[in-house]
Amino acid sequence: MRALRPLLCCIAFVLSSTPALAQYNQVAGENAPMESVRRVVTRNDGSQELRETVRPAARDGWGNAKGNQNDLAVDGAFEGQTVAVLQFYTQDFDFSLPKAALKEKGFSVYRWVGSAPSPKELRKGLQKACQLWIISDSTQRLTPEHVKVIKEFFDAGHGVYIWGDNEPYYADANVVGEALLGTTMQGNVIGDQTVGLRKDGAGPGLLRRHLLTTGLEYLYEGITIATLQPSPQLTPLLHGSAGNLVAAFHDTGGKRAIFDGGFTRLYNKWDTAGTARYVKNAAAWLTNVERFGDAVVRADLRDTPAQKPTPKP
Repeated sequence: MRALRPLLCCIAFVLSSTPALAQYNQVAGENAPMESVRRVVTRNDGSQELRETVRPAARDGWGNAKGNQNDLAVDGAFEGQTVAVLQFYTQDFDFSLPKAALKEKGFSVYRWVGSAPSPKELRKGLQKACQLWIISDSTQRLTPEHVKVIKEFFDAGHGVYIWGDNEPYYADANVVGEALLGTTMQGNVIGDQTVGLRKDGAGPGLLRRHLLTTGLEYLYEGITIATLQPSPQLTPLLHGSAGNLVAAFHDTGGKRAIFDGGFTRLYNKWDTAGTARYVKNAAAWLTNVERFGDAVVRADLRDTPAQKPTPKP
């Protein structure tokens, strides 16, 4: 028992240092969650007692903790909230896999596909969303008026996920990244590797012990990926196997955003290490419950292509 006490104290400290929010699992912020196991032990005199031990959670084939209880968010915690998606890159990418993962946490998805809505329609749609994901293509589709709408949404505390990929698939990602975060992404790096937890500030791998990396010790980086340019507004989240910065986040002044140069993770080799969990964690984090609490944005949008009218349920 003496040997166990330091471990239990460490676990208690970690749990006390993460936000105690109903939407989050108890393992929030832990890369390698532990689990409690109770068993009946028979003493020498024949009597029995119930003992509890703590051990690492069971791992999947990639080395990450199994089970949705080791995601950042509780299943169904965000019922009634909508993730709005501007999906400009569409080749072999129907968004069905991320959509199914997000549904586990209660999110519905509304997409504008292939082309941008009018700024007026975008503003109206975002009034019913808790966050916006932008999946860039090689051609810019967003106008300055669109960017103004997105910045208003971001400045109000709603999350924005900006996705690009290898050159030239970051046209709108760079437009929005520059406007919101003062940075861009560049280049074409061959990735296609799984990376572990980062061992130092700039080496390959994932940021340790952050809400976004809950339950993740390994993550697939994407196939061909762009490299983010440094910005004081961003905190590095994922360095690729080549050491390039692939993803970073902004969490300042009650505003949250993620800037990511590897959108191929959303549909290519989806079952490789950690992708589904990462997508769920990202959406939960971008909801910004630390700012908005239990306020719920009701979801009455449907997942239909851009520019088409949305019938009432």
